[in-house]
Amino acid sequence: MSQRVTSRSSRTSQLRTRATVLAAGLGVSVALGAGVASAADTTAASGAAGAVQAQAAAQAKAAKAEAVKAEKAAKAAAAKKAAQKKAAAKSAAKAAAKKAAPSWVDPVKKYTLSASFAQNGGMWAHKHSGQDFAVPSGTQVFAAHGGTVVKAGGNGAGDGPAYGNAIVIKHGNGTYSQYAHLSKVKVHIGQIVKTGQEIAKSGNTGNSSGPHLHFEIRTTPNYGSAIDPVKFLRAKGVKV
Repeated sequence: MSQRVTSRSSRTSQLRTRATVLAAGLGVSVALGAGVASAADTTAASGAAGAVQAQAAAQAKAAKAEAVKAEKAAKAAAAKKAAQKKAAAKSAAKAAAKKAAPSWVDPVKKYTLSASFAQNGGMWAHKHSGQDFAVPSGTQVFAAHGGTVVKAGGNGAGDGPAYGNAIVIKHGNGTYSQYAHLSKVKVHIGQIVKTGQEIAKSGNTGNSSGPHLHFEIRTTPNYGSAIDPVKFLRAKGVKV
């Protein structure tokens, strides 16, 4: 009787021990599983945060690039506008200068008007054919208007010895200007001259009573076609 009780008691004790071990093992497994799950959640959260940061960085970079691009575009537009404004100002200044530039000018500067057009006198076979500008010999003589030299030289450039050294210039508007009694001719036939360009030096050659420039406006290159040069120049805005 005593042996049976002891045997049963021993078996019961073994069962309890085994159950305790199993329970302990089960607890360890449960605890390990919970730890693994917690670690997985932490990794996932960390990955999500990293993705958000990367996206934010990419957006910031893109925004910066757009800002730089916009700034460059603004600078380019400003530079273009400034260039256009400068070109417009230059064009306006050029147009104003062209408008202000005289079409015709006096053939000499600092002069005194002497014998006038159509004046009678013993110095001419007929009435005076031009306007005399009293100036010292050697005074610069200028082209009253741009054109082409069609006569130049002694003997009145072909109009006779009374004119002395002379020049005739053909102008684009169908008129001609003549300069006579010159001491020096500085252009040649066929030469193109500009308005205000020096073409000669005044003198006292030919049929002259003193140093001066004889100036004519003609409708042809030849003697006999002269018109009133002072009236003509004043109509062109020249204050003779």
